Amino acid sequence: MSIAVTAASGRLGHAVLAHLGGLHPPADTVAVVRDPARLRTTGVDVRRADYASVADMTVALRGVHTVVMISAPVVSGTDRVALHRNVMAAAREAGVSRLVFSSIASESDESTLYFPTQQINRDTEAVLRSSGLAWTVLRNALYLDLDIVHIFAAGAEGAVYSNPGGDGRASYLTIDELAYATAKVAVTGGHEGKTYNLTGDCVSQAELVRQANEVFGFAVRYEPMSDEASIERFMRLMPHRGMDVARMLTGCFQAMRKGHFDLPSHFEAAAGRPPKSLRAMLEDCRARRR
Repeated sequence: MSIAVTAASGRLGHAVLAHLGGLHPPADTVAVVRDPARLRTTGVDVRRADYASVADMTVALRGVHTVVMISAPVVSGTDRVALHRNVMAAAREAGVSRLVFSSIASESDESTLYFPTQQINRDTEAVLRSSGLAWTVLRNALYLDLDIVHIFAAGAEGAVYSNPGGDGRASYLTIDELAYATAKVAVTGGHEGKTYNLTGDCVSQAELVRQANEVFGFAVRYEPMSDEASIERFMRLMPHRGMDVARMLTGCFQAMRKGHFDLPSHFEAAAGRPPKSLRAMLEDCRARRR
């Protein structure tokens, strides 16, 4: 059985390929990428294709049984639902049997700037359910790795970690944990027609910082910031990503503040084991930094 991972050169894609390496024959693993030069994984079948081209993606997916479709990145002016629809159309044309979609775990509403991003994923899920393909939706928790980068930077300066999340609780998992569950779903049966929240421990920002301090030996303190200040900060830190991304990232913390990421977990049903604790994942992050 051949398994393909699309957008395989990204963070999640690389991690899924790594876990598939221990669960599935590399000769039957396909990495679909726009630029093969960006792929660090070796020993797998590398095929070039872009979400924008149904024809190229159809060729790349020939002979594949299961596709892991990783959500297209947030880019201003891009119709991400259309890109996802292209992959599904290519999968049908290529004779793919099953598609696993990496979505997002949130229950936001129109009061947050995050809602449009969530809705893109929900619209994609709806298209997938009516696609004629066997499907599984994996709604991923927030990436712990990304927040740790910012906490780590604050710790190195003995400074403050700030965002608009306030006292809201959210679930975090490392990219590696999410990739493990994704790979397990891809190689095992019984997940067709299921939607899983891949979530773990739910914590506030203050609790996240407290545990990070204990693991990394920092003395960072958490302080909330306004939504307006957050947008300004993201525009200053990554002006190349644009206002839409700055608003989306701020909206993520708005949704957190409102409890929209505090969701039940189906991780064990997907992965066959419980998710790692926040403390264990922080220690994994520390080990990778050594």
